[in-house]
Order: sequence, then structure tokens, then C-alpha cells
Amino acid sequence: MTRAGGRALTSGSPAYERATPVGPAALLLLVAGGCWAVTVHRMRGMDMGPGTDLGGLGSFAVLWLTMMAAMMLPSLAPMAHAHAGRSRAAGARRPSFGSALFAAGYLATWLAAGMLAYAVVRLLAGLDLGWLAWDRAGPYVAGGVILAAAVYELTPLKARCLRHCRRPELLARRWRAGPRGALLTGLEHGGFCVGASWALMAVLFVIGIMNVTWMVVVASLVAFEKLLPRPGLAVALTALLVAALALGVAFAPEQVPWLTVPM
Repeated sequence: MTRAGGRALTSGSPAYERATPVGPAALLLLVAGGCWAVTVHRMRGMDMGPGTDLGGLGSFAVLWLTMMAAMMLPSLAPMAHAHAGRSRAAGARRPSFGSALFAAGYLATWLAAGMLAYAVVRLLAGLDLGWLAWDRAGPYVAGGVILAAAVYELTPLKARCLRHCRRPELLARRWRAGPRGALLTGLEHGGFCVGASWALMAVLFVIGIMNVTWMVVVASLVAFEKLLPRPGLAVALTALLVAALALGVAFAPEQVPWLTVPM
């Protein structure tokens, strides 16, 4: 809690809301829109379905970071808004700059998660597991991974991480002063959001990381869980949708909408 003009400023109070600038949230939405345009342009014709080649580490890192900015920044906008408001309430001179560092730390966490996923995929590819081919056990393994993602949606760990991704008052408690503090707060917040959404990202890897339509679907599910007033209902519906997708990929992949079935 801080004070402005003799009145307490707490997250959710009218005085706090008046102190919160709109600029950082609008800027994140603008950046996300640009990243969507770049992503759609770069991925045109690259989707080969499950098992799509990820390319070299450098090119994948750039593509992944662009994807995460496109998919995650819209749902981060309310938290960037809250971070800027907390900074201004604390007397920060450049709250928008601090919120930009907050978003940068958040994206850095997702970049680290992407690099880990890249390493796992490369490791499996190097093992030359022929039984994972799509004409053998591939659909069942893919369906199993997606089903595991649906189960994770209902775990206490998911609920705890999602709570930190949704509630500005929890972010206010973790707020740190200064540029370094903003970056660290972003890294910490990104860790919670990776914990909340990594399973949905795993679904995207399984379906085909270059599938723009399913990117939109996954990004929408992430946003619904973070922004809808009833998170429990959003998570339950997401779990049902992902479970249905798992069954479809395993037993009727040709009937799954927008799924490119490997030749």
C-alpha cells in the first residue's frame, strides 16, 4: 500500500486506478499485433503437421520469441497495466519503461521454456525412434501427450500458477522498485505463467508448431483462462476441449479440424 495526496493507494482502489496509465497495455497490444503479422507471414507454407522440423536453434529462437509475443502479450496487458499503476503509485518517474522491462522479463522466461522444448525435441529426434512414425504409434503417442496436457489443466499446481497470472494484487506484492526490479518481477511472473500454460504449448508442439490456426486457438484458450471472470469454468472447458482433441488425434486424425496429417 502507498499514499498519494494523503489517500491510501491499494490495488483495486479508485485512487490506484486513476494513477494507472493506459499506455503500457496499449503498447503491448500493438506489439502483439505486429508479431502476429510477422508470424503469419513467416509460417506460410511451413506447417507439416506433427513432427514439423524446428530448424536451427537461432532461427527457432527468433521465431519462438515472435510467437510468444504474439500469443502471450495480449493476455499480459492487464498485468502490465497493473505494474505501471503500482510503479506510478510508488513514485516511479518512468512507469511505462518499467512495464516494458517487466514484459521483457516475462518474454525471457518463455524464451527459456522454448529452448528447453527445442532441446527435448532434438533429443528425441536424435534417438531415431522409428516406432514414433505417424504410420505406426505416432498418433497414439501424440494423443497421449495431449491427454496428459488436459489432465494437467485440473491439477493444483496449474490452479496456483494461474491465480498468480490473473490477480493484480498478487503482482503488487511481488513488485520491486527500479529497472532491475521490474525485470525480475517480469521473470517471476513469467515463471508463474509458464507453469499455468506450458501444457497448452506442449499441445502446439505436438500438433505442429508452424500451424497458425492452432496457434490462434491455443492463444485464445490462454487468454480465456487468464481474463474470464470464472477461471474454474474456463479451465474445465479447456480441459474438455484438449481431451477431445487428444482422442481425435489418436483415433481419427483426418477428422481433426486444421490438423495437417503427415504423409
